[in-house]
Amino acid sequence: MVLRVLTALAEPTRLAALGVLGDGGEHCVCELMALLGVSQSRMSRHMAVLRDAGLVTDRRDAQWVRYRMNPDMSPEARPILEAVLAAEAARAGRAA
Repeated sequence: MVLRVLTALAEPTRLAALGVLGDGGEHCVCELMALLGVSQSRMSRHMAVLRDAGLVTDRRDAQWVRYRMNPDMSPEARPILEAVLAAEAARAGRAA
């Protein structure tokens, strides 16, 4: 499980998507694609990896699929995700 989480977090687009989802809201693939500059098929594949790792959940809303952070994330995954997002925010703050 830990390896799956770390593998999911190792890809920059997935990490950026989690940064967007960190606002606590739901976001559809179209929003994530626009913000991150990737195609629909690529964004959907990235979100499937995050879902399979237990980091996000999805909800179908008519033709849209909306994603959010998994509120039932495993106790092993949550501190890993929090540490990686904090490190990424610190790195981005230094680069700005």
